[in-house]
Amino acid sequence: MSTPTPETIVEPGSVPPPADTDLVRIYVWEWPVRLAHWLIVISIFFLSWTGLYIGRPFLISAGEARQQFLMGTAKTIHFYSAIVFTMAVLVRVIWMFTGNRFSRWNKFIPFTRRRRQALRPVLKYYLFGLRKPPGFVGHNPLAGLTYSLVFLLYFTAIGTGIVLYTVDAHIHSPLKVFSFLLPLLGGPQTARWIHHVVMWLLWGFAVHHVYSAILMSQVEANATIESIFSGYKFVHRDDVTYSGYRFLVHKDEHHG
Repeated sequence: MSTPTPETIVEPGSVPPPADTDLVRIYVWEWPVRLAHWLIVISIFFLSWTGLYIGRPFLISAGEARQQFLMGTAKTIHFYSAIVFTMAVLVRVIWMFTGNRFSRWNKFIPFTRRRRQALRPVLKYYLFGLRKPPGFVGHNPLAGLTYSLVFLLYFTAIGTGIVLYTVDAHIHSPLKVFSFLLPLLGGPQTARWIHHVVMWLLWGFAVHHVYSAILMSQVEANATIESIFSGYKFVHRDDVTYSGYRFLVHKDEHHG
């Protein structure tokens, strides 16, 4: 298979950067993406700690429980954190269809042949087969595919959380409509187990996510970490045009 020419791999909608500079400051993550990201991070933190306490209370107070309300407080924080988490996830999903080209749904699912072809070089880089990263401005295809699985975990957590809430919800609660899902999940205990496992899977991803973000920020030196605060990255001018496909044109740069 012949190497694609630059004309066939230029990122749609891209504007060629000035020719007199190698690094270009580009606005990648819009404020709704950054806001949703941090709301998800914060809400998962509170959901995890309160969820662990609800499942296995590790604080015991003296006196009558009705005077302390520890469990009630934990459940209240868990409930409102779940609302924040759900809304943040929905905002991020909506922005997959309304945001800029870096946050679109097609950056998560490798729908095009070009994105699928890029999976192998990206994986090769992660396995130390390439000296330099492919240079995607936003999510590379492998990272985007991983985030798709993370969103699947998000919705699993939301779904099982709603089902578990129906067990103790008020009879007039609108969420009672989802109670029919409880038998399909194997009952409260199985739903709670799934809910708990998803939490640990998300924490495992979080550890990897922080590590890889710091690593790529150091390797690519493109302000990856800073971009989730400011929205801006400093990228190679060719990456603005080819958006990660520079390695298809200049393979020798990555094998030298």
